[in-house]
Amino acid sequence: MEVSAQAIADHLGGEIVGNPQVKVSSPAKIEQGRSGNICFFANPKYEKYVYESKASVILVNKTFVPSQAVSATMIRVDDSYQAIATVLEYFSSLKRGRNRGNRLFVCHPFSTKIGKGTHIEKHVSIGKKSQIGNNCYIYSQVYIGNNVKVGSNVTIYPGVRVMNDTQIGNGCILQPNCVIGMDGFGFAPREDGSYKKIPQTGNVILEDDVEIGANTTVARATMGSTVVHKGVKIDAQCQVAHNVEVGDNTVMAAMTGIAGSAKIGKNCLFGGQCGVVGHITVADHTSLAAQSGVRGNVKEEGKTLMGTIAFDYHEYMRAYAAFKSQGKKK
Repeated sequence: MEVSAQAIADHLGGEIVGNPQVKVSSPAKIEQGRSGNICFFANPKYEKYVYESKASVILVNKTFVPSQAVSATMIRVDDSYQAIATVLEYFSSLKRGRNRGNRLFVCHPFSTKIGKGTHIEKHVSIGKKSQIGNNCYIYSQVYIGNNVKVGSNVTIYPGVRVMNDTQIGNGCILQPNCVIGMDGFGFAPREDGSYKKIPQTGNVILEDDVEIGANTTVARATMGSTVVHKGVKIDAQCQVAHNVEVGDNTVMAAMTGIAGSAKIGKNCLFGGQCGVVGHITVADHTSLAAQSGVRGNVKEEGKTLMGTIAFDYHEYMRAYAAFKSQGKKK
């Protein structure tokens, strides 16, 4: 499907520079742009491609002043990075096709409620007393258990498992093969050295606009709820253990692990392969460099930490410089 530059500009509230009737059918990176593509320019390192690109339309910031002629039609917007996200969402919706009824899935028709405009692909299983909101898209091979509540405008990709009693807010995205609501890792040691499994009777709550990455797992609480608050973005292959609470708009990169009952603050940034031990609190606006390990409470907001046993980033770099100088002396 093709769409005109003018229609895109109207949707984004942007200003056209060039031919408003030129049409595009797909997005592309600016260095690979071809006729019929729409690209975006935000990083100054890529400015040369604005002049070299064969793309039909390029999104640019309103502050951008070209130093050469630009053959593509430009759409000036306040933030081209955010604008391309809106454009990508639009083209992604086109690939899904029309929202239409599809009853080639297994559910309990007398107890399960499916909202208007929701599309469910083949080979999906939905349990008893579950509710799916409006305008959701559920791909093939998804399992949704009993008493699950899914909000509106939710996308659930293939292979996702949503276990019993889970609550998912509006606008959430569950990437392929993630598991939400499996048992937490709870075992009581016995005198003979074996372990007795502790029943996990709680649930998981994902609030609005949460995204869970591919192959990431979020465990149900032993009692109560594991809570991932609104706007949280969790990358692929992460583990959020039982009774964890993750604050609003916190972001975690791949292979991060949060142990049981840890409380993570709002607007935190965790690099890849970070680890947080259980039963501690991490303050709002904490940043962890990749492979950092947090084993105690982080009480001061806005700190950047680094190291296997994480401590202040600046102290870490001074210590690292000392380590290097000692090595050179030897």
